[in-house]
Amino acid sequence: MKKTARNVILFDDNELRKHLMPFTYTRPAALLRIGITTIADKWQAMLGEANYSYLTVRYLKKKYPLRVRRTTNLLVAGHVIPTPALAKQVLALEAGEALMSGEELIAFNGSAQDFDARHYTRVVYPRKKPLIVRHLYDIFEFNAEVLKQDFDRLTAGRESQPLSASNTVIGDPSRIFIEEGAYVEGAMLNTQEGPIYIGKDVEVMEGACIRGGFSACHDAKVRIGAKVYGATTLGPYCKIGGEVENSVFIGYSNKAHEGFLGDAVIGEWCNIGGGTTASNLKNDYGEIKLWNYASKRFERTGLQFCGLFMGDHSKIGVNGMINTATVLGVGVNIHGTGFPRNFVASFQEGSASAGFKNVPIETFYTIAERVMARRGVTLTEIDRDIYKAIYSIRDKYK
Repeated sequence: MKKTARNVILFDDNELRKHLMPFTYTRPAALLRIGITTIADKWQAMLGEANYSYLTVRYLKKKYPLRVRRTTNLLVAGHVIPTPALAKQVLALEAGEALMSGEELIAFNGSAQDFDARHYTRVVYPRKKPLIVRHLYDIFEFNAEVLKQDFDRLTAGRESQPLSASNTVIGDPSRIFIEEGAYVEGAMLNTQEGPIYIGKDVEVMEGACIRGGFSACHDAKVRIGAKVYGATTLGPYCKIGGEVENSVFIGYSNKAHEGFLGDAVIGEWCNIGGGTTASNLKNDYGEIKLWNYASKRFERTGLQFCGLFMGDHSKIGVNGMINTATVLGVGVNIHGTGFPRNFVASFQEGSASAGFKNVPIETFYTIAERVMARRGVTLTEIDRDIYKAIYSIRDKYK
């Protein structure tokens, strides 16, 4: 008799997801990219064959549906980064048991009713404290460590495509892995601080200088003369040029020209114009405050370096100037002169000098359709409903 596949639900913590906006405006927390893959990809790789679904806010459920069994479900926190040891503990949970780190739930094996009531028959604790993404800046703060873990997992027992002799390698060449169809010519690759992963059909053009840790997911491009410092991650179809340091691009976004970006997280379908520089350090070298959607105010981070956080479908025009620790919501369009405020709410267009105005939702749809069509992707009715829902609640988080 065939064994029924396990039912795994990657759940959002309702309060914590607000701290991870604007990125969790448009996706469950488990679909944040850290290291090489998304958190969901990591859980699926380590938990193995199962039926996977998401427990998230109502307006995202059509795109990310929930499948619940009446009896036993394995509910796993989508904002916790798994390791093989942690996944083993999750798989070992008996019915009614929960795995917790302090007061924070990592996983629960049981019914949806008991999960909602937080009714656990027994609580166990991880053998090693896991990485838990609680703040926007955790995405780039954790990136170096998680990238190394992903590199080792994804390349174990596999052979890299050969590296052309036109490249210069500093450090251990075995810490470079090149997938099928990738093009890497005339680049300088340094693995002394971390590995370098070049995904399927990625193009690294001549003159690019890359210091690991670095990962480029499928169909990404590193342009001529780019200067890339670790730990930097390019999601699928991203394109970078100029100078980039310790930044994560979730996917389908471009910073193709000169300018600096550091200690940053860029969502999907974003574009950063040529010559744009986003500061990651205050002139007085002081502690950085960052906008928090949950508290609706700027909060202390304890960081000295913190750059740009850019929600999906946002744009910055040529020669843009962005202050340290700036948060842009979904569908923001910045152009013109001057430094905009460190927080710009979703669906706003304008500049520091001329001011900002609302972008009509139909105008946003038209632009999004054009942008996505260039990558052969369609803006669906479900996508439109998601952006319409965000449009209706954005004033709650100003």
